[in-house]
Order: sequence, then C-alpha cells, then structure tokens
Amino acid sequence: MRLLLILLFLAVAPARAAQDFDFRAPPTPTDPAAAATMSDLASRLIPVYQDPDPERYLANLSALQMAVGDYAAADISRQSLRERRRKSDFGHPVSRALVFDIYAHAKALEIENKVTFAEAFTSSYRETVHRLEERDAFAVTRWLGASPSFYRDALQKAFDQYRANDSIEESEAIELIWKYVAFDAYRSFGAIVVLLNAEDDHRRYTTDSGILLQTPDGAIISVTVTRPGNPSKPVPALLEFTGRDAATYAKESAAHGYAGVVAYITEKRKSTAGIDPFEFAGADARLVIDWIAKQPWSDGRVGMFGDAYGGFVPWAAAKRLPAALKAIATAVSVAPGVSFPMAGDIFQNAAYGWSLQMTDPAQTDDPVEDAPQWRALNEKWYRSGRRYRDLGRLYGKHNPVFIRWLNHPSYDAYWQNFIPYQKQFAHIDIPVLTMTGYYAANEPGDLYYFTEHHRYNPHANHTLLIGPFDDGMLRVGASANLRGYQVDATALVDFRELRYQWFDHVFKDAGMPALLSDRVNYEVMGANEWRHAPSLDAMADGSLRYYLEGAASGVSHHLSLHKRPKDAFVEQTTSFVDRKDAAWTPPTDLISRSLAPRHGTIFVSDPLTKPAIVNGPFAGRLDFAVNKMDMDLNISLYELLPSGDYIRLFGPTYEIRASYAQDHAHRHLLKAGERQKLSFKSERLTSRRLLPGSRIVIVLGVGKRPDREINYGTGGDVSEESIADGRTPLKIQWYNDSYIDIPVHK
Repeated sequence: MRLLLILLFLAVAPARAAQDFDFRAPPTPTDPAAAATMSDLASRLIPVYQDPDPERYLANLSALQMAVGDYAAADISRQSLRERRRKSDFGHPVSRALVFDIYAHAKALEIENKVTFAEAFTSSYRETVHRLEERDAFAVTRWLGASPSFYRDALQKAFDQYRANDSIEESEAIELIWKYVAFDAYRSFGAIVVLLNAEDDHRRYTTDSGILLQTPDGAIISVTVTRPGNPSKPVPALLEFTGRDAATYAKESAAHGYAGVVAYITEKRKSTAGIDPFEFAGADARLVIDWIAKQPWSDGRVGMFGDAYGGFVPWAAAKRLPAALKAIATAVSVAPGVSFPMAGDIFQNAAYGWSLQMTDPAQTDDPVEDAPQWRALNEKWYRSGRRYRDLGRLYGKHNPVFIRWLNHPSYDAYWQNFIPYQKQFAHIDIPVLTMTGYYAANEPGDLYYFTEHHRYNPHANHTLLIGPFDDGMLRVGASANLRGYQVDATALVDFRELRYQWFDHVFKDAGMPALLSDRVNYEVMGANEWRHAPSLDAMADGSLRYYLEGAASGVSHHLSLHKRPKDAFVEQTTSFVDRKDAAWTPPTDLISRSLAPRHGTIFVSDPLTKPAIVNGPFAGRLDFAVNKMDMDLNISLYELLPSGDYIRLFGPTYEIRASYAQDHAHRHLLKAGERQKLSFKSERLTSRRLLPGSRIVIVLGVGKRPDREINYGTGGDVSEESIADGRTPLKIQWYNDSYIDIPVHK
C-alpha cells in the first residue's frame, strides 16, 4: 500500500524547478558536526524530493532516510525497490545496491530488536549472503570488503568541492547524501565484515596455500589453490602467474566454478649478472601447468590469464606448448622488446626502476613511474646530460639487467627468445582472448601478439577486444570518466566477468559472449556502440590522406587533402643542450583547450563536411631532409571540436626511432643532409566518430624527454651518446610530399 501511494503521488505530482538548499560543508567526514549537518540537509530534502522514475525515487529516498537516521523507513523503501527490480533483474548478476539493503536492514534490526549493530549486521549479512550462489556472493563480499578509506576520501573531496559555496542544488545534494551514507555505512561495518567474509569463504571454498614447487635450477615457486568446496567432479583450472605475491583472482575463479591457481617466485635465482625477469617465466609457468594437470581436483585442462607482466607469462608458456594449456586470456600485456622496456625502439626510464624491483629482493622503492624518487632520477639524469647507461650510477644502484637490455636495442634473438616468434605462432592453436585499450601503454604489445598470431596462423582462434580503456582496465575496471573524457555508457564493460564468460565458452560449452562476436571487437567512441570486424584492416573501408603543408604565418600548419605541385617544406629545429624543461612531465588529460607540444609541429585540417569514423591504425610516409643520421619521432592525433576542445584519439603518444621504422630487428640509419622518405604504420589504433565541423589535428614531434633515452643522431649506440654529441641542433625539413593516412569507415 505504501508503494502504491508513492507511485500514485509521482503520477500526479506537477513538474517543478530544481531548488537550492542552504549548506555549509563540514571540514572533514569525521568532524563531530558532520552527521548532524548531513541529517539536517536530508531532512529538508525529504518533504520536497520528487522523481518521475519510481526506482530512482525509492533508491534516493532510502539514502535520505538513512541520512536522517530513519532506518526502519529506509528498510521499507529498499524492500519496495527490490520488489520493483525483482522481475527486471531476473537472470542478471546482483548489483552493488545489495550492500545498502544489508546495511539498512541491519540498522533497522538494531533499533527494533535492541541489539548491538554487530549482532544486527551479522544477522542481516547471513540472511542475504548465505542464500546467494557463488558468483553473486563473491561480488557482494568483494563490495562489502572495500576499504572504508575510499569512501572517506570521496566524501572529503566532495566537502572540499562545496566548501566555498553557501548553498547546494538538489541533484548535487542527493549525490552528496549518497557519498555520506556510503562513508557512514562502510565505517560502521568495515571491521565486522572481515570476519563474516572469511566465514563465508570457508563455507564455500577449499584453499590450499604454501605449496612449494622447486625448479630444476633451484628457484622456489609458491602456489595457492582455491577451488569450489564440494565439486561433483574434477574441474578446469585457471592459472595466474604473477611477478610477486600480489592481489589475485583465485577465489573469483573458484566462484565461477574453476580451480583458481596463483603462482609466483618466492625464492629467486641468484646471479651476479642478474636474472632477467622475462628469462625463466615460460619454463616456470609450464612447470606449474604440468603440476596442475596431475592433481586429483584437476580435469587436466588449464587456462591462463593475466595483465601487464602477468599478461606476458601466458605467451611465454604458450611458446613451450604445454599439453595441458588449453586457453589464454590476457590484457594490456607486456611484449618484451616490443612494448617494454622500449616502445618504438626507444628505451623508457621506467624500465630501470621496474627491473631493479623485480630482480633485487631488497628493493622496496615504489615501481610506479611517476613516484617522486623516479621523477627525481629522470630530472637528475636529464640535467646532467650524461649517457643513458649512467642512469643506475646516478641512482646509486647497479642494475646489470637494465644494462643487458641496453645492449640489445634491436628486436634480436635475445628478445625473440622470450615469447613466440614468427613461425612459432603457427603452432599455437588454442583459443586466445586479448583485451586492451586505445589509451593503454601496453597496447602495442597486445596488437603485436594479435597480428603476429594471425599472420603466421591465419585460422588462429584469437579474439581482440579494444576500446577507450587504459592499463588499469582489469585492475580497476572501465572508468566512466577517463582522465577528463566522458566514456560512452556502452563501453563500461565488466572485463573480468567477460573473461569468465569467454572461459565458460572454451571449457563449459557456453555460447560465445555477444560482445566477442568477431575477431576484432571495438567500441566506437562518440557513437556509443560496439562494432565487429574479421581483421584490423577490415575496420576501415577507406582512408583520408592528409599532406603536411606549411603555413605562411601562425603557429599551426595545414593538413591538406590535396598535394601542392610545387615543393615546399616546414622547418623544425630542436636543441639538445637546452635542459630548462627538466621538470616536464607528460600531460595526462585526454581533453584540453590548447596544445603546447614540446619540440613538435602542429598540422590542422579543414573542418569535416560530413561525418566519418576514424577506424584502425594510421600510417604515413614522411618526406624530409635532416642533418643527423637518426632521430626519435612522436606522433599524436586529436579531434578539434567546434567548441575548441582537443580530444586525444589515442595515448600515449606513438613513438618511433627512425632507424627502426622499417625493421625492428635491423637498424637502417638515415642519410644526413639528403632528402629521403620514411614509411611507417602505427602500432596503435583508435576508433572515434567525428562529426561535421570537427578538424583532425596531427602533432609531429621530436623525442627529447627526461623519462626517455635521448637519440642525439650520431648513428652510434644511442645509450652511449651524451649531451656532448648534441651540440649541433637537430634540423628537419618536412616536405609537402609527406602525408598521413587516416583510416576511416564511411
């Protein structure tokens, strides 16, 4: 009856203008006055709050009721909400809303039964979670187990946002109330839920930890297995081989009906020359795969998954063709020698810190690239002008692995030994899923695996999913707002759940997920739709060829669809001795109001007269003369909206060492002082719908960064060059025969 009256009220309530409410933000979420302040705001909202959507109304009403402390009413509102959603949610996974169902009911029980909150929450938790099947229970316990500090920080950020104001608009007030309720809930049950989740895990799963496997050369691999508690028969195993003891998905795999296995090296090999973290990964993973296949709980089939370094290991294992390995699913994967420690054959400073951490057990410095100690090292090295090989000396720690990498600047046998190479791909006939993003640093590695697998095995069962995601797509999920860019709703995919659906297709004869209906599956930014193609080349059905044309004046030059018959060029000069930009760091936002390229030249097209979808990897041919025997280039693409906003079409910037543009395995130096041509095809791709009125912007730049190896152009070993080799500035003439081909789907 209560729900009927609410809905009747909504049906006849007249539309009204949004209201502003007096509001003074508390200094902190834990301030003694914060609860009263938020309760007062909610109490003023309740009598006037309306919404034509009944489900949204009930959800927001429950938050307002919780904020004022009327938990009995909130419990009733959430029960009504569940009843409305019961039919529409049938067959769908549980939602995060269940967290607040449990919390509101617990607070209501606390008051009604006059018991402690711990007792009431335990009752509410068990009543709800114990009846869920494993997949849903795993999701709910993971949400309940989130750190209260996350919600405290979100509320603090919101308070700070409104601190300068003396009022708040109604929709903003509702959003703020939700942030407060989430903070209040998680600080209330945060400590209690740890034991309850452990209790539920014990009911559902069997975990064997501390299993130690020894490799033939004496290294120790630690293995943990989590599997369904009462399987009726042996099950397939999903293996994650990590670089270190880290957060894993073993329990999540068990919740999906698999034996979840995580393995990592606990006692490392020792060598005065250093052990390359890529060297033994494949053999170690194969040892674990063979061990799994012999266990009584295993049905003899193993799938591997991972991201970043963990995405490299399945490929290293597949190179050795273990019989029990039946599928691999990787994301934003490192491809040694391709995407890391160099990209475009240009070494990255981040490789020094990462390799130091991976090879030195005593190394505790944060490997995150922009951590203060690494930014300081970048700046120190850049200002010094010293050889790239001196990076370790400047930091104070010798790193033989990093030096060994520098000794192999080409994609030679050293790198080829770590992952499948050429015809070795032809023998990999197991299903493969690759997931990556237009804004993922490791995208070139993923595309390398995908293209090489199909090149040498045209019938490869290898599926690619790509969209507006970055390297955190597996760890933190798809972001609705990615560095200032509002991601299309259809792109907000649960990648981990999609991965299990794919594994179910491989191991349990389930249907292939609709999102993976062809070899290439990509989200068209700005169009809010997924498209599917049989190959990367099939993403486009044409191209726009833009010639680089100089401008008589102004900062920007012209991208022209027509080549001028008369030769002309744009001149570009870069000083290698100027180090005033040592503190520079690359911008992270994907949308900006202006471009300030370092050592770059901007080319802008005329406005588009009809819509086009930029689809796939761009390519080009540069016609130029240069006074050096080599140079490092970078190319960025943007959409310039009529509003004046620049949207980055992919990132990071596509970087390329000119001497390796044609062949990663062999260096071909430039001819100093001569006019010459250089063709290339980008190792990055993108997809975005461009509307009439937008312009395409290309920034063509020279690589000279504090966080990258610097190519001074002598033609010698770049890691041996120093600022002394760069006294003569780099001078380039870009001729108007130069062009960029932008792939489009018309």
